[in-house]
Amino acid sequence: MMKGEAERPARRILSLWLPRLPTDAHSRRHPERRDDPLAAILAERGRLGVAAVNRAAAEAGVHPAMSLADARAIEPALAVFDADPESDARLLERIAGWCTRYTPWTTPDGPDGVALDITGCAHLFGGEEAMAADLSARLTAAGFESRLAVADTPAAAWALARFGRGAPTLTLPRWAGEGTPLQTSRPSPAQRGREGPAKREGGGKALPPLSPLPVAALRLPAATVQGLAAVGLRRIGDLHALPRATLAARFGPELLRRLDQAYGRLDEPLSPRLPVPPHSVRLALPEPITTAEAIAEALRRLLAALCAGLEKTGEGARRLRLDLHRVDRRLEDAPQTLAIGTGHPVRRPDALMRLFAQTLDRVEPGPGLELMVLSATEAGPLAAAQAALDGGTDGQPELAELMDRLGNRLGERAVLRLVPRQSWLPERSVAAASAFAPAFAATSGGALWPTDRPRPVRLLAPPEPIEAMALLPDDPPSMFRWRGARHRIRRADGPERIAAEWWRRDGEPRDYYRVEDEAGRRFWVFRQGLYRPGATALWFLHGFFG
Repeated sequence: MMKGEAERPARRILSLWLPRLPTDAHSRRHPERRDDPLAAILAERGRLGVAAVNRAAAEAGVHPAMSLADARAIEPALAVFDADPESDARLLERIAGWCTRYTPWTTPDGPDGVALDITGCAHLFGGEEAMAADLSARLTAAGFESRLAVADTPAAAWALARFGRGAPTLTLPRWAGEGTPLQTSRPSPAQRGREGPAKREGGGKALPPLSPLPVAALRLPAATVQGLAAVGLRRIGDLHALPRATLAARFGPELLRRLDQAYGRLDEPLSPRLPVPPHSVRLALPEPITTAEAIAEALRRLLAALCAGLEKTGEGARRLRLDLHRVDRRLEDAPQTLAIGTGHPVRRPDALMRLFAQTLDRVEPGPGLELMVLSATEAGPLAAAQAALDGGTDGQPELAELMDRLGNRLGERAVLRLVPRQSWLPERSVAAASAFAPAFAATSGGALWPTDRPRPVRLLAPPEPIEAMALLPDDPPSMFRWRGARHRIRRADGPERIAAEWWRRDGEPRDYYRVEDEAGRRFWVFRQGLYRPGATALWFLHGFFG
């Protein structure tokens, strides 16, 4: 085994099966029916059939796929309700979301199951057995019957959860190194031809106890299961003695694919229901906390751990989400969530804590918080900052932090900045953009601020008309009146002729002048249109220079 493979954590999958999900959900809405025989019915092919039953109905002899008439004959007191697969799917989605308290990698698995990738997460709950026991206990308290299994592959965990015998919670040890050491020599081609599929390609690993399970545990089509049973292959162990070529020729490649997935010879990826954050830390509290000081202290520890991970990858957080799980949280309830954002990547715990401090008063701990999960949902590269000669940091960290605080208090849409836009007309050459958007992304087509011509620091929108006097038609004004006040011009520079883009047919060319009055105030005025004998020129004030 290579060194990199030895250091890689073994994958561990928890399969959760809810065999009576429809009836359990109905009993939660109608507690008075919980102990009565109950069945969900569904119309199929012109008849009413049983889709799901609770434990009382199953003990009376009613089972799914039975017609309603037969079920009534077996149990006359059977209570029925209409099955709602869409509602059950939504409930299963909420249960998968609730399971993120154990791991961020969860996904619904079929109509009645959830798959959890608990690799590297079990130690936070005292180990795999403690985690599985806690999950089972919480589901039982919520009114759901469940079976769980933990194995190295999703297929093995699925099979053991649904077809394994014994306790409702099964935790298998890791296969490698359990019972049989890894092979040091490869078998000959003749030996591989005589051995069955499990022995020939097992790599010497101890196989999971799947042999006693029926072949239906491999998630095979019903026709394949019936075909295997017809030739006497009813257990997974029955397939081990047969050559792979024979199985593939008789039953198709799907059988070998499912067999390889169960034994880990073929990878089976799990797609999480939501994107997994690139950086996430969680804190399982030994005792529920309720005070603001305790919540703040727990958050500081999470921030320190998250920033340490960001520093290892040379990144900083742009968006952070804090999920708080209460002791009395129900399956239908989402965890309390606090979110903050920054205008640039940050990995200073103190700066991020100041942003979170503005939102901690929204937390409602109730009887107490038992789990806190901090995730960096968006991160960006952040190199080491160069210290200035006075010991400070180059740039404007105070301005950036002020923008972050304003954005988190007022909302990011309320904090804006002006960015250049590709247009010659001054009123169209700037646009408002979010102060938190990257500089290049906020500009239109990569436009830059003009550096070859001065522009005023403030523009009037729209330009305001003025009364102006000029010695000659093409000269700058010698005096103008604006809002009842008269301004005598002492200095003037121009003209700068600006016209609209060629595809804009509205508007006339403008001749702009930078003028300064006797009081030292500087203005940006323009004459609209070209000189026409006998026509009065129209003058406007468009902006002010600093």
